[in-house]
Amino acid sequence: MISRTLVRTRVIQTLYAYYKDGDKTSLSAKKELLKSFSDSYDLYVLLLSLVNELTQYAEEQIEAAESRAKVMHEEYTANRRFVNNRLSQKVFNNRPIRNYLANNKLSWEAGMDAMGAIYKELTETDYYKEYMSAEKNTYEDDKRVWRKIYTELLPYNEALYSALDEMEVVLDRNNWTVDVDMMLTFAIKTLKRFEEEGNDDQEILPMFKQEEDLDFAKDLLRYAIEEKDRYEQLIDTHLRNWDASRVAYMDRIILQTALAELFHFDDIALEVTLNEYIELSKEYSTDKSYTFINGVLTEIMRDEKRQGTLMKAMGMRV
Repeated sequence: MISRTLVRTRVIQTLYAYYKDGDKTSLSAKKELLKSFSDSYDLYVLLLSLVNELTQYAEEQIEAAESRAKVMHEEYTANRRFVNNRLSQKVFNNRPIRNYLANNKLSWEAGMDAMGAIYKELTETDYYKEYMSAEKNTYEDDKRVWRKIYTELLPYNEALYSALDEMEVVLDRNNWTVDVDMMLTFAIKTLKRFEEEGNDDQEILPMFKQEEDLDFAKDLLRYAIEEKDRYEQLIDTHLRNWDASRVAYMDRIILQTALAELFHFDDIALEVTLNEYIELSKEYSTDKSYTFINGVLTEIMRDEKRQGTLMKAMGMRV
């Protein structure tokens, strides 16, 4: 689930904090890196379990309406289609989700105020109204309404972001509001995989698609720290027409990480490494950083290949 692009991002963020705080050790940096991955995975599972919370909130609204009708001696017939949604039941009964939440003491308790606002927004959407008023519905219809919720209602949702801000503090997690849209896409992929005939053990996405991606993360951080002086010298040597004292701090971190990858991961093609760090510089540094990063890395690669000290394959996988 956690891609190599996200790995690179987390390594850069960890290095930035590591160098800013002079009291940190390489071991503490490694622990922070690994925690950042588990924090992102926690968010992924929590976003899956939002299906349960929103369904439960809808159930409570029906129960409250039934109680009011009884007191007022009024007739009330609840439309239970949403609370009886078959995909919701699959998520509620899913053992991998339930076990992960229990084992990691994760819940929406600190963010429950968001459910009312999200549910109200949901009931005002056309797709919800069509779903609730349809003559009949299939399992695919049940899946479709949740796909709409995750693709149209939840991204950039103010109530959701506010809840996650609060939960992040209470649960001592990081980057949740930064990661939420990415993790929503993984939640959608997971919900699509839930089959009507499937049992309560249907798999959710693993934290890493393959174990070697975790090794890549740990090694990338280690090489970037251990060979910092070497990379700094390489960077300074290739600062053509640039004042070393005016190079953005984040640009140096990005370059150091890129160089660690260039020199130590022969199965990753040169152009892949170059493109990945150029894109990261666009997101995390200054407006002109990507041209600077591109220029410096290109010059270093040319010199190192000319000297025979950089042996990298072309056109291989990320």
